[in-house]
Amino acid sequence: MKLTGFGLGLRTPHYEAILSEPHPIDWLEVITENYLVQGGKPLHYLERIRERFPMVMHGVSLSIGSTDPIDFEYLKMVRALAQRIEPHWISDHLCWTGVDGRNLHDLLPLPYTEEALASVAARVGQVQDALGRQILLENVSSYLSFHADEMSEWEFLREVAARADCNILLDINNIYVSSVNHGFDPVKYLQAMPQSRVRQFHLAGHSNMGEHLIDTHDHPIVAPVWDLYAQAVALFGDVPTMIERDDNIPELSELVMELDVARDIAARHSRQAA
Repeated sequence: MKLTGFGLGLRTPHYEAILSEPHPIDWLEVITENYLVQGGKPLHYLERIRERFPMVMHGVSLSIGSTDPIDFEYLKMVRALAQRIEPHWISDHLCWTGVDGRNLHDLLPLPYTEEALASVAARVGQVQDALGRQILLENVSSYLSFHADEMSEWEFLREVAARADCNILLDINNIYVSSVNHGFDPVKYLQAMPQSRVRQFHLAGHSNMGEHLIDTHDHPIVAPVWDLYAQAVALFGDVPTMIERDDNIPELSELVMELDVARDIAARHSRQAA
């Protein structure tokens, strides 16, 4: 069955509310690494919630842009979890998170060069072979650029998806954050994306530091991000959309209200609704 509609990131404070209260939530996204365990409370809740909601898996440890060898033991655990909960897809980030076996616990940007492009595309192929399925790669927010860059971020992402035959998780907030930090037109980024490969949207809040923005996922979504989401819906149609909140997590009902805003924007701007 095709995944549609509007979802939330499953977070620990909401376990009981998700199970006990009726909410207009169509699906849930789980952070993969939170459930790579043999048992205990996380899996107990995950299996109960999975009975009620479709799910997708979203990872933070793939480090697809690193020069370290692919961690096939990690992928083995990811594949086992996928067999257990049957997600509609598995996603991770177009970034690197460590090198020389050291995890820096951050989503670090790549130099947008032909050398990096070839490396990432080859590594995505290895990952997809190990998982037995296509993956989605998400654009990350960034705060610096490299002198070595040979192309734009959107050209790099588009080309990775084409060469590796993977799909795209388009984070609308990250596009906006990076556009402010680097001074590019975020709509140009959207327009460069291949429609057939954009399978999911992320929405989130960020922190305004005055001269730059930081993707913190700890605030409500701001008006410019909603506006950019409206542009994305107009371009790509009814792409499954979800809201992330990782800190200052409010009551579930507050996030559901934000989700209703996304629903309203999609209803008014989708090219399929015209």
